[in-house]
Amino acid sequence: MKFNKSKCQILHLGLGSPGYTYKFGDESLKSSPAERDLGGWVDGKLNTSQQCALAAKRANCVLGCIEHSIASQLREMIVPLHAAVVQPHLEYRMQFWAPQYKKDNKLLECVQRRMTKMVKSLKGKIYEERLRSLGSFSLEKRKLRGDLIAVYNFLKEGSRWGGADLLSLVS
Repeated sequence: MKFNKSKCQILHLGLGSPGYTYKFGDESLKSSPAERDLGGWVDGKLNTSQQCALAAKRANCVLGCIEHSIASQLREMIVPLHAAVVQPHLEYRMQFWAPQYKKDNKLLECVQRRMTKMVKSLKGKIYEERLRSLGSFSLEKRKLRGDLIAVYNFLKEGSRWGGADLLSLVS
């Protein structure tokens, strides 16, 4: 299998990166502002705002399709569709590209706000009340829950392999 040199690009990471020019054989490789890796977009500053915008756009498109194709605005229709079709776009690999900025979290949360507004019986209530009525949590709280589960699993697995000394009680 031949290696396609024209598809190779360099992503310079960090603020102080000197941005050297690299060659592959006799061809110089181009520099890229952002690259896709492990299912997500990352730029040279390890900023994931582009990934958040892309996830919100996809989720909004799917939510729009649901809104225009489902005549019933009953809770029993909207919530399961949101959980099955829209929410995976918002939470896919969130622990990897964890939104760092408030604007990114707000962008992702807007999709969920839009879903709660679609439910006919919840119109006129504030967002937190709509979430409580649906038995759901904000994306921020779900992300925190996922982080806590990951830490718990890490500590539990670490104690199996002799990592019990990882955290010790100091009296």
